Amino acid sequence: MPGSSMPLRLVERCTLWLYGGLMRSLQPFLLRKLRRRGQQEPGYLHQMPQRLGRYDTPAVLPGAVWVHAVSLGETRAAGLLIDALRQRWPGMRLVLTHSTATGWAQGQSLLREGDVQVWFPWDTPQATRRFLQQHQPRFGVLLETEVWPVMVQACLQARVPLFLVNARLNAASQRSAQRVSWLSGPAYRGLRAVWAQTEADAQRLRSLGARVEGVLGNLKFDVQDQPRARALAQSWRAHWRLGGRARPVVMLASTREGEEAEWLDALAAKPEREQALRDAGVLWLLVPRHPQRFDEVHAALQSRGMSVFRRSALPIGNGDWPLAVAQAQVQAQVFLGDSVGEMPVYFQSADMALLGGSFKPLGGQNLIEAAAFGCPVIMGPHTFNFAQAAEGAEALGAARRVADMDAALDQVLVWLKHPADLAQAQQQGWQMVAQSRGAADRYAQAVMAWGHQGAEGALAPSTN
Repeated sequence: MPGSSMPLRLVERCTLWLYGGLMRSLQPFLLRKLRRRGQQEPGYLHQMPQRLGRYDTPAVLPGAVWVHAVSLGETRAAGLLIDALRQRWPGMRLVLTHSTATGWAQGQSLLREGDVQVWFPWDTPQATRRFLQQHQPRFGVLLETEVWPVMVQACLQARVPLFLVNARLNAASQRSAQRVSWLSGPAYRGLRAVWAQTEADAQRLRSLGARVEGVLGNLKFDVQDQPRARALAQSWRAHWRLGGRARPVVMLASTREGEEAEWLDALAAKPEREQALRDAGVLWLLVPRHPQRFDEVHAALQSRGMSVFRRSALPIGNGDWPLAVAQAQVQAQVFLGDSVGEMPVYFQSADMALLGGSFKPLGGQNLIEAAAFGCPVIMGPHTFNFAQAAEGAEALGAARRVADMDAALDQVLVWLKHPADLAQAQQQGWQMVAQSRGAADRYAQAVMAWGHQGAEGALAPSTN
């Protein structure tokens, strides 16, 4: 309607003002939460004032590229994009932000001289404004789902183009965003450009007002070979031999709260199946998704009579194990993966994996990395966070979908009894990943082109 845009903009400004005030009033609760979380993960206590946009560290020179990767998985994906950006712009300086301690720890490996790593600021006008004034990025790149209303508005005011790459949005998140369209709408419309993983993601993002410029695939398919991780995995497998023969290793990958208990209950429910798994010499490799649960899961396993040894008790490299540890692992039923950043090692140590987050209605975890490292997947019914990858893996035979944990254990036995089928699933996983590579290069090309258009000054992208 003619004349309706001005009242709408006024409503949006009022909405953002109220939202920003609410977020500012919640700052004490944020700091309290971080202190509690820091008791289990000390990384959350590092540079806490940065969460409020207060910095005592030097900024990079103006004109750096800002990349936000909220947590561990996004930071791994960001590393692929950052490498591709550096190939086009060798002198690029980086401002890297995170919201979790695991993301921060992983991100340190992505830094070069002249780069800066800081916490993503709390979404208030004051904190976001101070962040942009301190670092003065040429443009910003958000990964996957991280769209914050006040930060988007602050970037608009500061004339900092803001892009969303590797973007995904499941149906449940779309419905939630539509219920608060008075807040989500301005945020998505305020992004300079969005590039989605799939056409379904693109359609959902457009329904929220996002300017989707293309569907470029999933960055995570560009995962690189990691020889050091492979060597460490081979060293572990050599130590895990039982009676001179290799033990089958079944991984529970990135488990969420309640899934370990569900697995233990399913084991106990059918004694004949449990005995068959024991007779096969199965070693369970259990890797919880969240580090703060490591001790809790360890205690729960022991309370159920499981013999456990922990990754944290082993040498960091692939040297010899202490004698006591070497002896303990012979009788162990569970290897508890209580470390961060070693998923490539874990996947290459396992013969197959049960996909965490998929046996509870949590949307599942990323199965692309498992496929890339040769680990076929058994997944539960809930994979909506990675729907296309899960459906593609299932269609190719790189993954098996089951109804529940009980059926998952049945599938474990099927693959153990039919190793040729397991090997075929492994080959299909490698093929799926190989066919889907190249997203990092496509995203880097798109970001550089739009960043060049949207930011003042010459970006001089490479023509290679």
